Amino acid sequence: MQPILSPKKKPPVPCLSLARRLDRVAPFLAMDVLAAAAAKERRGDSVIHMEVGQPSAPAPRAAREAARAALDEGRIGYTEALGIAPLRERIARHYREAYGVSLAPERVIVTTGSSAGFVLAFLSLFDPGDRVAITAPGYPAYRNILAALDLAPVVIPLTKAEGWIMTAEAVASAHREAPLAGVLAMSPANPSGTMIGAAALARLGETCRDLGLWFVSDEIYHGLTYAAPAATALAFDDDAVAINSFSKYYCMTGWRVGWIVVPKSLVRPIERLAQNLYISPPYLSQVAALAAFEGRDELEAVREGYARNRAMLLDELPRLGLTDMHPVDGAFYVYADVARFTNDSIAFSGRMLAEAGVAATPGVDFDPIEGAHYLRFSFAGSEDDCREAVRRLAGWLK
Repeated sequence: MQPILSPKKKPPVPCLSLARRLDRVAPFLAMDVLAAAAAKERRGDSVIHMEVGQPSAPAPRAAREAARAALDEGRIGYTEALGIAPLRERIARHYREAYGVSLAPERVIVTTGSSAGFVLAFLSLFDPGDRVAITAPGYPAYRNILAALDLAPVVIPLTKAEGWIMTAEAVASAHREAPLAGVLAMSPANPSGTMIGAAALARLGETCRDLGLWFVSDEIYHGLTYAAPAATALAFDDDAVAINSFSKYYCMTGWRVGWIVVPKSLVRPIERLAQNLYISPPYLSQVAALAAFEGRDELEAVREGYARNRAMLLDELPRLGLTDMHPVDGAFYVYADVARFTNDSIAFSGRMLAEAGVAATPGVDFDPIEGAHYLRFSFAGSEDDCREAVRRLAGWLK
């Protein structure tokens, strides 16, 4: 009988470590709330979704029909890295029609959502370690993308005294403390919907030029305003980098298509990056986006629905004790101070979901410090859902 041989011992597997930059990237709490809400719904419970900035309306009919026709043709392939020429030309025409700004189509770069636009912009404008000014509250992906790219987000706290907007004076002050490389502003803003007026936006652009800073203007909520239209930074600063998307006004979040407008000197460098990072934006989404410009009547009807939701919430929420909000000039959000109820917005939003069936995003997603006593409510859903949310909150908060 042969002796039983012991198996040879394998050498120990070395411990694989993750990149340290991941420690600097916080979770996107709005998506965590969405996941918790979905889990609650799978258990058979009812949830009113006010946590995610996503239109409840579908893409315009013309966009869907154009995509269907493209599918019927059969071949869905790569496009130019900068996007298909007809879409770039139509976006340039949009600037002339909406803002009176003449724009060469060559300066328009179609991207895989505005998220890809931010990555392309940050990679092309800034070197590792560069300091970029952002706001608090502000869209959380800004600071997380910057951190992932080894850039340093410099938070400028917004104040009621300054109208809850980034000002030229605040930028100049931050630059004096330690040199900045760029500034990122958003109007209408997420999480608040607050807009930077044309004069203040012009001063912001002028200050960036005087200080030698890149000015990146996030304009993805343009078209969704309720008193005056939003101004584009390109009206005041030809060297500004404007970022926009078909996700919000055009109701095309899942299509993942957006655009950036850059100075001519940046087109080829960004093209090289786009070629290597994702080859091209999705062809089908570009075809749909081009056709979406023909759906204005549908889209304006959707915006009018948001306006009704906004008016109702601004009337009803103060009756529930939510009396302190940032100005809701545009977008589809209410950013409300809930300090009379809590100083822990994460725990509070968790209880609100579990006990009232209303999902909203804790303010710490947008401001890690002051956001502990804020919640963001999205009113991009139906009017019936918004009214039901108010009814549930009234019973829960009493």
